[in-house]
Amino acid sequence: MKTLVLCLDRDDDLGRKAGVASPVIGRATNIDAATRLAVADPEDSDVNTIFGGIEEYDRLIDAGVEVEIVSIAGDYDVGVVSDSKIASQIDDLLNGQKFDNVILVSDGAEDEAVLPIIASRIKINSVKRIRVKQSESIESTYYLLKEFISDPKVRGALFIPIGLACIAYAASSLINRPELAVAAIIGTVGTYLLYNGFGIGQSIDKYRETATESLYKGRISFVTYLAAILIGIIATIQGADACWEGIAVDIFPGYIVLSTIFMQASVWWYVAAGLFLGFGKIIDLHLEERPIGKAGAFPFFVIATGLMLWSTSAYILANAGIYQNYGIQQLMFSIGGAIVIALIGIYVASRNHRGDTQNVNVDNP
Repeated sequence: MKTLVLCLDRDDDLGRKAGVASPVIGRATNIDAATRLAVADPEDSDVNTIFGGIEEYDRLIDAGVEVEIVSIAGDYDVGVVSDSKIASQIDDLLNGQKFDNVILVSDGAEDEAVLPIIASRIKINSVKRIRVKQSESIESTYYLLKEFISDPKVRGALFIPIGLACIAYAASSLINRPELAVAAIIGTVGTYLLYNGFGIGQSIDKYRETATESLYKGRISFVTYLAAILIGIIATIQGADACWEGIAVDIFPGYIVLSTIFMQASVWWYVAAGLFLGFGKIIDLHLEERPIGKAGAFPFFVIATGLMLWSTSAYILANAGIYQNYGIQQLMFSIGGAIVIALIGIYVASRNHRGDTQNVNVDNP
């Protein structure tokens, strides 16, 4: 049974600093490589890794075990490039010699990240980490933080909200309204969290792909999608303008009232955008002679939702003294009307579904 003592240098300090090509095979050549690296950079922990491997090699030799020591280096570009080089060298080594197991010697968490690569090729009997006067914890912490921050998902989740909060604070200072800073920060970060939580980004990507496909295939939905986007922008501007007028008064109305003002001023614009989306989809389905199905209910649900949002915001603003003559009766009638409209949408969708099913049965007797 032959054992391989494998010393890892994932970022290729041996090659970059000492000019030593890997793999380095044998006790004498590893001592020479470690010495050259120590002369080039006495503080490099890979020096101790190689000497630690030599110590393990000598211990196994004294125990009568057939053993070989090899040092393998990756690349300064730590990741796919370095790991590919390490995997290639291990394959060449195992093709040239037969080893039954390996003892891995490393100086920290970064080198040990390649454990799965090695384990997929040869049995790992032991992992020996060389500890050098507290440097282990420092390197491990640094490596873990670096890997944590380099993950695009983590980086986005961590830095984007912080950046948005800073921008919101700066904007509040620029308009000389520092009292809005806290609300602006909370609102901005909250919007970002909702944006990700509801998967709005994925929905936007999906709509973009659909719009691109519609453009290339000459579908009417491309025009309606574009119209919906433009109307949505108008809706946002209308709501923001109404909020600005609310802020301009002598007495600050409060954030709930401002949100309601935004809703009241923009809701029907958003409804119009939704209707363009829905009708574009329905027209495409009709022209392509495909079942309309539940798409027929979409415009009704958009109108019903808009009616409920508008009536609720109007009632809140009436209680705040901004609207006149809008009481609970009007609110109840509006909600009832919204429910009726939604039921009509359900009825239309069910009729479309039954008709589509009958057509399928006729086409496939």
